[in-house]
Amino acid sequence: MGGGRKRRRQRNSSDAPPTMHPRNRYASSAPDFAALAALYPSFAPFVSVSAGGGRSTVDFTDFAATRELTRVLLLHDHGVNWWIPDGQLCPTVPNRSNYIHWIEDLLSSDLIPRISNSSETVRGFDIGTGANCIYPLLGASLLGWSFVGSDVTDVALEWAKKNVESNQHLAGLIEIRNANEVPCSSKSETVAEEAVRESTSEPVENVVRSIPPILVGVVKDSEIFDFCMCNPPFFESMEEAGLNPKTSCAGTAEEMACPGGEQAFITLIIEDSVSLKNSFRWFTSMVGRKANLKSLVSKARAVGASVVKTTEFVQGQTARWGLAWSFITPRKMVVRSSIPGKVHYSFMLQGLHRGNGAFQVLKSAEAFFCASNLSCKTDSLSFSIDVTLSDEQTEAAILDGDDLPGSIEDNSTKLHSTTGASFRILVFEQMPGTLLIRGSLLNKSLSGTFSSLFSQLEETLKLEFVSKAR
Repeated sequence: MGGGRKRRRQRNSSDAPPTMHPRNRYASSAPDFAALAALYPSFAPFVSVSAGGGRSTVDFTDFAATRELTRVLLLHDHGVNWWIPDGQLCPTVPNRSNYIHWIEDLLSSDLIPRISNSSETVRGFDIGTGANCIYPLLGASLLGWSFVGSDVTDVALEWAKKNVESNQHLAGLIEIRNANEVPCSSKSETVAEEAVRESTSEPVENVVRSIPPILVGVVKDSEIFDFCMCNPPFFESMEEAGLNPKTSCAGTAEEMACPGGEQAFITLIIEDSVSLKNSFRWFTSMVGRKANLKSLVSKARAVGASVVKTTEFVQGQTARWGLAWSFITPRKMVVRSSIPGKVHYSFMLQGLHRGNGAFQVLKSAEAFFCASNLSCKTDSLSFSIDVTLSDEQTEAAILDGDDLPGSIEDNSTKLHSTTGASFRILVFEQMPGTLLIRGSLLNKSLSGTFSSLFSQLEETLKLEFVSKAR
């Protein structure tokens, strides 16, 4: 699945430009097309060298050229035999490697613990693996991971299996699974309709068709995975997908487009993740448009994800974004401020629509803290929320380096002598369309944790209310 648009965003000259993942083998030096052409004669006709023996280039609008480049890179740098027929989505190896290495970072972090009964070998689920089967082949060859790759079309399933069978040293690590072998749920159709309504002005009945099962029903009972990943259909139609004349990655309708585009498709993954929250350590997806990333982050938080992470993938002038979420209670609180002692924080929400008042903001703040597995006591009369960390969470925050000085024994003593709320949130209406949100720290041993959470709350509420107002 996939496709996308070139990044049009202009960066301030003082900002450091995004780079490839540092472990991406192409981060320090791009592929040498001339050297590859000399080693692989089948690639030579697609390489042009400027007058005077200058820089060698490849025409990325030529599907045959991009396919041959991908074949050569996989063989030369990864020892992988690979091919796809005409018309199938042709992946770029550097970009797909970025995604693999980001998942490696997520798994190596101690933020989310392993699922207790998972195997020692990392196991991933690739949603819409395509004829190219690129993620399982890269993950298995680079890191020794095992995969289930799912798809729905006969051509994709046939060629994905051929690509696996062409690499006997990896074949034992990769299973290709037909997602059509389970019935499509009515819930998925309902979720798709809701997402389409958000992203198109056309009548829903004119654009919604049944989207094949994604995770629920395809993942077998008792199966445990460390992660899922997806390069979703970015577009709402093949006409929209054809608007970028600068690349020719090809792709079938199933790979490139679906009703509601990537927002609808990833929304279905988020909905499925609720039912499978105990089967995956991390749920992830690539996102083609940054404008969609904000709403998808909100959706993941709204269904109760304990942690949500994002990143940016870069290859040349093309940008994609990564979204990851988990329902597993984190081992420690997210990164917190190093500024000790401050007990009051505040920020303003300005320019709000008439329907977004203090009560709506209060409920959204409550949902934010509940999604972080924190206990909340909300008073709608005083427009306040008392937020309480459990003894376990408080101890983890203190032992993990919050602002309380002293030894572990001192911390433990302080912990057990602390009762009541950890901090309080108040919402005030300053004038129509303007709200003040104030946070007060009640347990001073949690200064750093409170600072971090309040900053995240500010970001979340501004994303939900101020962005919509614009």
